[in-house]
Amino acid sequence: MADVEQQRRALPPWALRAMDSGYLLPALFVASFLEAIIVPIPLELILIPLLLLQPKRRWLLALVALAGCLCGALVGYGVGAWLFDSLGQSALATLGAEQAFAEFKQTLAEQGFMAIVVVGITPVPFQVAMLAAGATQYPIVGYIVATTLARGIRYFGLAMLVALFGQQALSLFKRYGKRLSGSLLFIAVLGYGLYWWLTK
Repeated sequence: MADVEQQRRALPPWALRAMDSGYLLPALFVASFLEAIIVPIPLELILIPLLLLQPKRRWLLALVALAGCLCGALVGYGVGAWLFDSLGQSALATLGAEQAFAEFKQTLAEQGFMAIVVVGITPVPFQVAMLAAGATQYPIVGYIVATTLARGIRYFGLAMLVALFGQQALSLFKRYGKRLSGSLLFIAVLGYGLYWWLTK
């Protein structure tokens, strides 16, 4: 019971209200969508307590978070492709990511698919990848596949972390979040390398 109360206290009020009123899935979708576009709050800090509180819907929660992120990713791509000079520049200024955008744009030109996967898994603001992919007219199918792979690894990886470590998952994420991201990135790169080798 104490664990449940601790997990509930880790959630913001809107998430508690959504969970208690039965609208958790739509609220999580919207939160993931907004986090993907501009809100600089790690969704993981909300998702982990929810995964702990609702273990029977663990994989569904991860899927909804992924769906919200993908919709946000499409909006971000569209802003980069058609509204970069207005909304795109403003978004980068708000995030303080102008330099990161310039660097990632070059990386995207050189590494393409894997550049998007790397940013999608690591703590670098994903808005940078969205805007750069749209601004450079990166193929949208490849962009969506890379985003799905990256964020799928991230959200379903969190669900697996909660399944393995339970209540300790949140403290582990707070303490070792960057290392966990690095481990997930290594798995993604390894998988991509194996795919490249098999299809060579």
